[in-house]
Amino acid sequence: MHERADRLAALVSVDQDLEREFEARLAESSTLAFRVAFSVLRHREDAEEVAQEAFAKAYRSFHQLRDRERFRAWLVRMTWRMALDRRRADRRRVAREDRVDTPTSIDAHSMEAQERAGHLWHAIDRLSEKLRVVIVLAGIREHDVKEVAALLELPEGTVKSRLFEARRQLKDALAWMAPDQVR
Repeated sequence: MHERADRLAALVSVDQDLEREFEARLAESSTLAFRVAFSVLRHREDAEEVAQEAFAKAYRSFHQLRDRERFRAWLVRMTWRMALDRRRADRRRVAREDRVDTPTSIDAHSMEAQERAGHLWHAIDRLSEKLRVVIVLAGIREHDVKEVAALLELPEGTVKSRLFEARRQLKDALAWMAPDQVR
């Protein structure tokens, strides 16, 4: 009887240790998950939802993560995939509803800026996933190459070459825009 109680106490202790470790790692990475989701979805509420879903999934699976030092990279990849899934589902839903959203009372300057941003995001969306994640993390979310390499568990040289290629493809895709708008 005492042996079973001792085993139960040991399990509870391990669970509490795991929970504390998860909470500490999550505290370090919570804004990162939101930024990754937002970079894909570009809508605050959807990004917050996806980040929360990623946290819940990470919590449920944390005990399976072998290398806890790679938690941030694991969370980024999980969030990225979940955000892509959400975006695909939203596109299918919008197509089913067959509705068109139109901007309301936006001045010409902000409409022009919104249009340029739309062209940029459309070009980013057409990149392969491996180039898109690097350009979003490094070029838009302003992580340095070393941070992106750590997050994606890639060599820095690979990140640099993917970043170079992504920028080249974006430049080509946006070449039709006025030269002062493409840099």
